[in-house]
Amino acid sequence: METIPDTSGYMIAGYAIAFIVMGMYVLSMYLRHRNLSQDLETLEAISNESKPKPARVEKSKPSAKKSKAPIKKKK
Repeated sequence: METIPDTSGYMIAGYAIAFIVMGMYVLSMYLRHRNLSQDLETLEAISNESKPKPARVEKSKPSAKKSKAPIKKKK
């Protein structure tokens, strides 16, 4: 009868490599998210700087109160 070869070392190595690859993927996603957030902040800052400031509109003072008498039409 043949003995079953001991491959537990390969199994452990396979799991280790799989977890390392998944960890690198998660780290990559985190770094991409961080860079995207920084880019968004930069674009918002540039957008706010490039917008022209709205002209200040002063309200005109009412000159005199208008009478509420009806206007007569000319015939």
